[in-house]
Amino acid sequence: MPQSTAHRAPFRADIVGSFLRPATIKNARLAFAAGDINASELRKVEDDAIRASVEQQCACGLHVVTDGEFRRAWWHFDFFDGLQGVERYESEQGIQFNGVQTKAHSVRVVGKLGFGEHPMLEDFRYLKSISGDAVPKMTIPSPSVLHFRGGRNAIDSNVYPDLKEYFDDLATTWRDAIQAFYAAGCRYLQLDDTVWAYLCSDAQRQEIRQRGDDPDQLAQIYAEVLNKALAGKPDDLVIGLHVCRGNFRSTWISEGGYEPVAEVLFGTVNVDAFFLEYDNDRSGDFAPLRFVRPGHQQVVLGLVTTKNGELENPELIQARINEAAQYVDINQICLSPQCGFASTEEGNSLTPEQQWDKVRLVTELAEKVW
Repeated sequence: MPQSTAHRAPFRADIVGSFLRPATIKNARLAFAAGDINASELRKVEDDAIRASVEQQCACGLHVVTDGEFRRAWWHFDFFDGLQGVERYESEQGIQFNGVQTKAHSVRVVGKLGFGEHPMLEDFRYLKSISGDAVPKMTIPSPSVLHFRGGRNAIDSNVYPDLKEYFDDLATTWRDAIQAFYAAGCRYLQLDDTVWAYLCSDAQRQEIRQRGDDPDQLAQIYAEVLNKALAGKPDDLVIGLHVCRGNFRSTWISEGGYEPVAEVLFGTVNVDAFFLEYDNDRSGDFAPLRFVRPGHQQVVLGLVTTKNGELENPELIQARINEAAQYVDINQICLSPQCGFASTEEGNSLTPEQQWDKVRLVTELAEKVW
């Protein structure tokens, strides 16, 4: 068995990142918005809730912990807010999921991209200070997410008349972010990426073509950006890439197997682990895993859904792990929930008790299988 999964990230039982926001945080955010408490008081409430969540994660048998993304309203916009050259704005409509829309927010690039003293560095430092013997994992969006939805139209042509310079700066910004989190003590970083899933979807690929882009060319560009960002990564820093099909109030956006991107994604992108959603038929079969390179790269199978509270049959999950092992060495496989439980502050449609039952299922199954 490779040492990476026995003693360090990714773990046989892992998690994607976000957890349902407790009532204390929801109430504190309302009070803060109303001016009844200040930022320091809000942060104290968040600190206490994160500490309790970390304790619960460890009680469920995890050796990796996150802050649950409790300080964020969105899995991605809150990170983008802290970047140089990026502006959030109110859009005409929200992001369309299966039957529901998000709040109407979006981002655009209005200046040269850069990464400075980002507020989430301090968020990680707090998590690290309370993680005990567990490994603290930081989650941030992948660089392709900043480009994909708005494309050329969301990038000021006076700032970036040539998109090649934009993509160079995009890679440099994320490389600087990786180095900054490493300097803050982070040894396990996850890049959350919805774009690779969009590139698997026939409907999304058609929309990409309609706006004048080539989905296969975008895949090559995003792979190059990721590898430039990963260049010079310290050997003791583990970086995972979570391919997300959309996760808002238990709904989704993308459907389709990984085959359209498998050779580029698994065959060329130099991350240490791929977190892949495999909780239902929308995800396709395991055949694309044949492109995962032998060696240290791990595949973290998201076989336990976060979309609802129904607990999976452990025997069926174990059978699916064995099925995946026909395409990639079982020693390169780990297990996790399919996504976070609350990629936005609204959260998915299950109870906190159901959430923790699913985490325990993952840890118990991993102990049994490996």
